[in-house]
Amino acid sequence: MELGLVGLGKMGGNMRERIRRAGHTVIGYDRNPDLADVHSLEELVGKLSGPRVVWVMVPAGAPTQSTIDQLAELLQPGDVVVDGGNSRWTDDEKHAEELAAKGIGFVDCGVSGGVWGLENGYALMYGGDAEHVARVQPVFDALKPEGDFGSVHAGKVGAGHFAKMVHNGIEYAMMQAYAEGWELLEKVDSVTDVREVFRSWQEGTVIRSWLLDLAVNALDEDEHLDDLRGYAQDSGEGRWTVEAAIDNAVPLPAITASLFARFASRQEDSPQMKMIAALRNQFGGHAVEKKS
Repeated sequence: MELGLVGLGKMGGNMRERIRRAGHTVIGYDRNPDLADVHSLEELVGKLSGPRVVWVMVPAGAPTQSTIDQLAELLQPGDVVVDGGNSRWTDDEKHAEELAAKGIGFVDCGVSGGVWGLENGYALMYGGDAEHVARVQPVFDALKPEGDFGSVHAGKVGAGHFAKMVHNGIEYAMMQAYAEGWELLEKVDSVTDVREVFRSWQEGTVIRSWLLDLAVNALDEDEHLDDLRGYAQDSGEGRWTVEAAIDNAVPLPAITASLFARFASRQEDSPQMKMIAALRNQFGGHAVEKKS
């Protein structure tokens, strides 16, 4: 089939290559002309035969909204737009309604696989009407990992990005657990080779995982992570997961704590810890450290 692909960054560029390897035609547009096959969205749409499928892989929020607004004016009834970025599921419902008014279908797709997806395939979670999903199915089949699993029609519009959001929330908690265990192992004198302890967990243990493999890779590159600053950004999906938990009264203590731990990483001098230190000094006479 033919596919228009908007956004050819780290994910989008590799996805274009994997889809082409499966024998499909991909026409890609990116604001960076060095990456693009065409010079505008108008040219991209013009080169596709109808009914068209256009996959959007741009940052969530305003960039996605702007792209979908432009496509709504360029596409025809019967065409389908896929949002494969990390949009919030509530935005999907809005986009589907806007496009449906013009007779254009909409599918949201959460994509996981990162820089490894080109070779290993991408885990896909998509939402939308069955007829629209069926139009995109050859591309889903090209992108997914080999085997019976790795992709799912998760439900109606918004379900794909909601599922991906929860996936990322779980990822936050798993990474936090590995990080806490690594710090504790590094702290004690009795464990003399933390990297090899992590490596030993890769086989036969209940905590083995791809994330653990990646942790070992990182320790092979920098055994004690001395070259890194203890700062971790968040993509936004961890926050959305916690907000959804509050809205649905679902307890998520591990995921919530892992999100807050990232916030703590951005404080070189924690205001909260100042108050904790002051209180400990007041009630127990515990020593406090003064700024030099």
